[in-house]
Amino acid sequence: MLPLLLASSSIYRRDLLARLRLPYTCSSPDIDESHRSGETAIDLVKRLAEQKARALAHSHAAHLIIGSDQVAVLGDRIIGKPHTFEKAREQLLASSGASVTFLTGLALLNSKTGHCQVDCVPFTVHMRTLDATHIERYLYAEEPYDCAGSFKAEGLGVSLFQSTEGPDATSLIGLPLIRLVDMLLAEGVQIP
Repeated sequence: MLPLLLASSSIYRRDLLARLRLPYTCSSPDIDESHRSGETAIDLVKRLAEQKARALAHSHAAHLIIGSDQVAVLGDRIIGKPHTFEKAREQLLASSGASVTFLTGLALLNSKTGHCQVDCVPFTVHMRTLDATHIERYLYAEEPYDCAGSFKAEGLGVSLFQSTEGPDATSLIGLPLIRLVDMLLAEGVQIP
């Protein structure tokens, strides 16, 4: 098997990838993550996932490089990481009682052959009706400022959900393992 490289500094993605019990290393790519004019949310996450993988190909020859990117979509608006308490409160108030779709772009690049598999895995969260007090209690307890949509599904964020739907719950956290396993199998990687 070619060495496996996760093109990310995300602890959430590292924890997910560790579930597959495959040896891997991490390196954080330096790319421009700006949204292009006219680009759909799906096209954005697929492009960024592939760019992250390709950005490391020159320094990691003969590797299987995993790139991933995620955005949350509320209505027709992309909502990213809030970075601040105020933006997080704003995002969660807007999401109250609504459905938020998380789109996770995934790329697996074989830097030896140049073959790249790219996909997008959606996952929808139907939010409870939330009041300002509930939201503020949650934000003080969890501080989810580095998470798209302002919540950590692997933590207290689940208390904000009414229900969820999608093909792979791990995509909500940022790395769709079911689809990744398909891609790895296509590259001849045995799991387990």
